[in-house]
Amino acid sequence: MSEQNDLTSDVLYEERDGIAIIAINRPHKKNTLTESVVEGIAESVDKARRSPAVAAIVLRGVGDTLTAGYDLTDRGRWDMPYGATTPSSREGAWDPVRDQQFMGNNVRRFMSIWECPKPVLGEIKGWAIGGATDLILCCDLLYMAESAHIGYAPSRIYGTPTTMMWVYRLGLEHAKQFLLTGRAIDSATASRIGLVSHVLPDDELAGAIEAEAMRFKHIPANQLALNKLLINQAFENMGLRTTQMLGTLFDGMTRHTEEAYRWAESFADKGFREVIRERDAPWQDYGEADDPTPKD
Repeated sequence: MSEQNDLTSDVLYEERDGIAIIAINRPHKKNTLTESVVEGIAESVDKARRSPAVAAIVLRGVGDTLTAGYDLTDRGRWDMPYGATTPSSREGAWDPVRDQQFMGNNVRRFMSIWECPKPVLGEIKGWAIGGATDLILCCDLLYMAESAHIGYAPSRIYGTPTTMMWVYRLGLEHAKQFLLTGRAIDSATASRIGLVSHVLPDDELAGAIEAEAMRFKHIPANQLALNKLLINQAFENMGLRTTQMLGTLFDGMTRHTEEAYRWAESFADKGFREVIRERDAPWQDYGEADDPTPKD
C-alpha cells in the first residue's frame, strides 16, 4: 500500500511498504535548499514520525543530485519566526542575534531528523555540498553512490557548518582535513574514513537503501527509539548542542567579513558559477570534481 502527498511542490512525501520516502524536488536547481525545502523536509519528518505505518525514513533528492546546498542565487527573505518586533536594519548593518535566530531555525529543522525516534537513512548521489551536509549528516545511516561526492566547500569562504556533525562522525583528524580545506570527499574515501555505511553502484543505490529501510519493520518501534536515543545521548553529552550554537553564530560571522562581502558582490560582475570556480580552482589538482551548482 502506498500513500503519496506533496507537502510542498519542492518536497515530495510517500509512504510505501512500511517506510516513508522524503525527496527534495528541485532537480532543475540541483535540489538547492530554500525556505520551502527546509520547511517541507521538517514537516515530512514530523509526518513520518506520527505515522504508525512508518518504521523508517529515506531522505533523497529527485534527479542526479541530493542537494548542492543553499540556493545562493535566491537572495529572498527566509522565514524569521523570532524578533518580529526588531526594527528594520539600516543599510550595511548586521544583527548577529537576528542572523543566529534565522540560521538557528534551519538547524532546529535539520535536527528533527536527529531527534526523530525512527531511523532516517540518507541517500547521497551526485553532490552533497555546503548546507547539504548540515542536513544529511543528521541522518542515522548514510548510503552513497560510487560517483557521488560530499564536502563543505564554504569553509574556504562564506560559511561554517551549523549542525556541525562532521567532528562527531569523523573524529578530529579527518574533520580538520576536510573542513580546513573544503575538499570534496569521494565515495571510496567516505567509506574508508567511516563517513558512510555503504557505497553502491549508482543504479543500485535507491533499491538498496529502500530494502535496508524496510528491514526495520521487523524491530519494535520502541526498541528502535530507545537505541537511537541512547546512541545520540552519548554525542549530546559530548557537547553537540553547544558546538551547534557556536557553529551557527560563526557561520553568520563568516558571511559578514570584508572578504565575504566582496566575494558575494563579485557575483554581479563575474557570474555566480565563475566566482565559485575561482574559489575552488586551487583545490582541483587534488582530484575534486567540477562544481555542481546550477546555472542561474
